[in-house]
Amino acid sequence: MELLWFYVAIVLAISDTIHTQIVWKIFNKFYLILGGIINNSVNAPWKTWIIHELMEAGFHFIFVSIAFLNLEIGILAAFIHFVIDVSHTLLISSHMNELEHRSLHFVIESLFFIAIYGL
Repeated sequence: MELLWFYVAIVLAISDTIHTQIVWKIFNKFYLILGGIINNSVNAPWKTWIIHELMEAGFHFIFVSIAFLNLEIGILAAFIHFVIDVSHTLLISSHMNELEHRSLHFVIESLFFIAIYGL
């Protein structure tokens, strides 16, 4: 139980990498079409972006919940990942490269899970 925070952060990082590979390498054309359909349905780019982030959070919820066989951990992982994605997009104006993006997520997610499971 002492390193649960670390395992959750690692699995969430793996989940994010797998999500990126699935969305942008395997289902790229489908995802772009889905994005267009969603954008036409909601008529606002920011709503389309939030829906995208919610769908990504749903993916992480499923992946992490299955990995740990625990819905609470899945919900927390999806929640913190969503909050970080939305926050850094709104608050950090400069473009981050892949390593910076992954590092930001890992550090904040680790601190979040240390606060919950590490103390």
